[in-house]
Amino acid sequence: MTSTALTGTAARNGVRGSLRKVRGLSFAIAMAFLATGTAQAAEVLTHHVRDAVSANTAARVGSLPANQVMRLDVVLPVRDRAGLDAFVAEVTNPASPSYRQYLTPEQFTARFGPTQADYDAVVSYLAGFGLRVVGGSRDGMDVQVSGPVSAVEKAFNVKMRTYQHPTENRVFFSPDREPTTALATPLWHVSGLDNYSLPHPLYVKKSDYAKANGINPEAVVPHATTGSGPSASFLGSDMRAAYYGGTALTGAGQNLGLFEYEGTDLADLTTYFKNVNQTNSVPVSVLSTDGTSTSCLYKSGCDDTEQTLDMTQALGMAPGLSSLVMYVGSTDTAIISAMTTHSPLPTTIGCSWGWTPADPSTLDPYFEKMAAQGQTFFAASGDSSTWSRRNEAWPADDAYVISVGGTDLVTASAAGAWKSETAWVDSGGGISPDKIAIPSWQKLSGVINTSNKGSTTLRNGPDVSANANFTFYTCADQTSCLANEYGGTSFAAPMWAGFIALVNQQIVANGGTRVGNFNATIYPQNITSTYATDFHDITSGKSGSYSAVTGYDLVTGWGSPKAGLITTLQQ
Repeated sequence: MTSTALTGTAARNGVRGSLRKVRGLSFAIAMAFLATGTAQAAEVLTHHVRDAVSANTAARVGSLPANQVMRLDVVLPVRDRAGLDAFVAEVTNPASPSYRQYLTPEQFTARFGPTQADYDAVVSYLAGFGLRVVGGSRDGMDVQVSGPVSAVEKAFNVKMRTYQHPTENRVFFSPDREPTTALATPLWHVSGLDNYSLPHPLYVKKSDYAKANGINPEAVVPHATTGSGPSASFLGSDMRAAYYGGTALTGAGQNLGLFEYEGTDLADLTTYFKNVNQTNSVPVSVLSTDGTSTSCLYKSGCDDTEQTLDMTQALGMAPGLSSLVMYVGSTDTAIISAMTTHSPLPTTIGCSWGWTPADPSTLDPYFEKMAAQGQTFFAASGDSSTWSRRNEAWPADDAYVISVGGTDLVTASAAGAWKSETAWVDSGGGISPDKIAIPSWQKLSGVINTSNKGSTTLRNGPDVSANANFTFYTCADQTSCLANEYGGTSFAAPMWAGFIALVNQQIVANGGTRVGNFNATIYPQNITSTYATDFHDITSGKSGSYSAVTGYDLVTGWGSPKAGLITTLQQ
């Protein structure tokens, strides 16, 4: 295993040239940006102020100190959004002559990204207020800046206030109004203006679950009995045996990415493989997308359980990957921007974190960019059962991602074949609480019906699923390893990312192009006779308001993968 820490993004494509232009600005030009004032303010196209602030349900505490340094990620809008929507619809449509005719990041920028002039104008504007450009790129559609609160307030015409969180015992910061600028054109979003929602990993510890529900941990669920790990717990390689079952495909030639809000200690990954008598041969690296530390030491208060289990599940499913890169950042736009521009491009991605954005459309330009570039993005559906405003569904309920639910898997033996599977009792799913419109592929006759109780107007989830029960072996935090203690859809998302690496390997070997976002492909296929060949249809068990039923359902989606799906997705 090769461990590499890649840090710093200030030199990414486009920034250096823009900074040279900033240094050459005369004082008069710089002041021209300021002189336009708020009378001609350009809007920012997404929403930023939380409902708790705008509705005055969060009591104001004070203001952020004027000299406190903030780090923001300023995102530019795509050009020709209607054209991008049309392109994505065609490139993901199996009936279209443009099916899987993907763009490179450079081609995407030339066709849909910001112009060089617009990008330079944003860099110049921000620098004119004393904000230091520290990262971002034109290809990534973002400019990362650092500077004092006073500069942020002037640049975006806001006041940075502090408020008592209405549901958590902490104070959060937020702008008092929607940001505007004196730019001639609008921005898309400004990430980092509030910390109302703190991202959290989507795993569950059995002992914590038992305590919260007032029951004995042993009563939560039986231990795994057929895994290859200590105490018969499941390893990532057991999931490969159950869902793929072959040996020919290993993910060779494919690059897998993991979306993470915290770094890791790769010694924990080494411990895992050492303890289970396996060897990892995939180069693993950790990339800071915005200056966030790539280190995660438990003695310093950082927990890398999520990050390590993400790696073990992806590597277990695809042990021959060309690379696995963990993309670490403090804002969602910085992380996903890097994922759409990094070389080599991660073609299959797992995200096992949940958070609530001020605007659920914030990442849509990047999700569409991924679809246009042939990248497959999986998001864990959550571990709090039925989706609601209280049980965070995002980003799993976004129409541009593939949402992954949870199951309870039994195998025939250690490293053995699939035997049976039921719905996991805590699998996240349901109808989009963010009111995201139902995508075209869920409108197909036979998908939503009275049996699964789905919505005919809003996005339903999950799309697919895999094992998420408390049956895994994990190592983390430079302490001890645990068997049958952790579960969650956070295991299932990287598992699926690894499975699609196998699919892409086979497609490329046959002279084809990688699968990309396959929802528009599998939904019409699964209402035909190929469904039984491609998926384990989970028909028993329930989670919250929904039950697993024949065909698509709002607990397990279409179910877990069979090896036959690899063949079907080649077509």
